[in-house]
Amino acid sequence: MKTTIIILIMLTSLFSNKGQQNTGKIVEPAEDFYALSFKTIRGETFSFEQLRGKKVLLVNTASKCGFTPQFKELEALNKEYAPNLVILGFPSNDFMKQDPGTNEEILEFCEINYGVTFQMMEKSSVKGKDQNPVFRWLSDKSKNGWNTSAPGWNFSKYLVDEKGRLIGFWPSKVKPNDPQILEML
Repeated sequence: MKTTIIILIMLTSLFSNKGQQNTGKIVEPAEDFYALSFKTIRGETFSFEQLRGKKVLLVNTASKCGFTPQFKELEALNKEYAPNLVILGFPSNDFMKQDPGTNEEILEFCEINYGVTFQMMEKSSVKGKDQNPVFRWLSDKSKNGWNTSAPGWNFSKYLVDEKGRLIGFWPSKVKPNDPQILEML
């Protein structure tokens, strides 16, 4: 019975059209977003300090998922809103092993099939004990100031404002061009 309830709760959150936005007062994060860094999919260190003054949309991605066509919408946002918006894609194999390829295979897939030009990061875990430090910051209230939601599936979206404050979280089903997200860009 407990297992059934847990599965129903997980499915409800996965397919919800509602995100979480920090609609109350602006919450300053306990840990500085700009102190983070991560490796790009090409193995170069990417300092988040270079993101200061820009909005940042961070998305955990997968190449073999029903939500994979969201790459096209993410790229459209990238073209329309850059340089004031930076999109960071974080490939992950956490959800039903839907991104089994190497960094090189993932990058080639994204470029060939979706024309991705936004920054893709190194393949990593976005949940659990091996969660990368960026997604730990995004989903830990003691770090970001308010949000406790880790990705429930591929293509979860987090928006950070120009001052390094987390201002929104949306589950997979919310498309990148959804009005909930666009109104915050």
